[in-house]
Amino acid sequence: MNLEIVLPALAAGFEALMEYLSAHVLTCLIPAFFIAGAIAALLQREAVLKYFGRDAPKWLCYSVASTSGTILAVCSCTILPMFAGIHRRGAGIGPATAFLFAGPAINLLAVVLTARVLGLELGAARIAAAVSMAVIIGLVMAAVFERGERVAERAAAQACAIPESEGVDERPGYIPPLFVGVLVAVLLAATSGLAILPKAVIVGILVLASAWLLMRYFTDGEKASFFGETWWLTKRIFPLLLVGTFVAGIIGYYLPVELIRMVFGESDFAACFVASMIGALLYMPTLLEVPIVGTMFGYSTGAMAPGPALALLLAGPSMSLPNMIVIWRIIGSKRAAVYITLVVLLSTLMGMIYGMVAS
Repeated sequence: MNLEIVLPALAAGFEALMEYLSAHVLTCLIPAFFIAGAIAALLQREAVLKYFGRDAPKWLCYSVASTSGTILAVCSCTILPMFAGIHRRGAGIGPATAFLFAGPAINLLAVVLTARVLGLELGAARIAAAVSMAVIIGLVMAAVFERGERVAERAAAQACAIPESEGVDERPGYIPPLFVGVLVAVLLAATSGLAILPKAVIVGILVLASAWLLMRYFTDGEKASFFGETWWLTKRIFPLLLVGTFVAGIIGYYLPVELIRMVFGESDFAACFVASMIGALLYMPTLLEVPIVGTMFGYSTGAMAPGPALALLLAGPSMSLPNMIVIWRIIGSKRAAVYITLVVLLSTLMGMIYGMVAS
């Protein structure tokens, strides 16, 4: 084994892992795991099923799922704990996977940055394509796997059952959603572009507010369930994210960027498919996909055609190797394989359509 070749690749993987840990664990993943634990343990199951359940009105559940990313500043990994939380709470596979894709795909900050840096047309195309893809992915996943949904929902209800305790009936019904909302506010504040001091003050106030709500309105059994669900999701997902991020860094080291640039000159099937595959494998932190497309792959200089640029913007933020590994673990090999295939093929198709329109 040639150490001169292997060691730089390992160093690239380690660098990607350290960058991920420093940039995302404290501000993104920790709040996301607590949100997921609250969804799985404290929200009434009926509230989740109202918007994400198998029998919810399709116009309602897919409208909510496909546009949820506009308020969540999350990447392909941060969305996973929340996806696991609603999945364990009994959400239908269709709305849940629509939420899984749309969360990072139409992050409002990323879409605005795309429009400002790469052009208004590409930004608008990203929004339209991402929402359409989320709905299509959800409908196809539901059509293929909905037969097992009722069994899954019953299992989720048993797995997530909250111990009956005194005092729950006297608690106002808005408290659990408010608690989850405060945790979401922590995530949004922590990932905002505010200066360190005001950001720390806002996050601190929100954390204290969530702690007060938890201590004031929830029983000991519910607290134990909340922390238990949070820890269960953390130990199930976090190690896989670390391994996947390290491997993705190694893949990025060996990626022949100059050769790939030559492939992306046209908006044909090959260019859009390769762009989708690269986006599906590489880990792209939120907002980083814009300079990757604009500078690394040469869209801003005209080296990259509009079609593969859009395909990369669709597949890249919503999926990564760590993301795929965790999805495989959460929903099983068959569902994960169909979901991953849909993302890659639909990103390719949307890129080709946009390439024809933009040319």
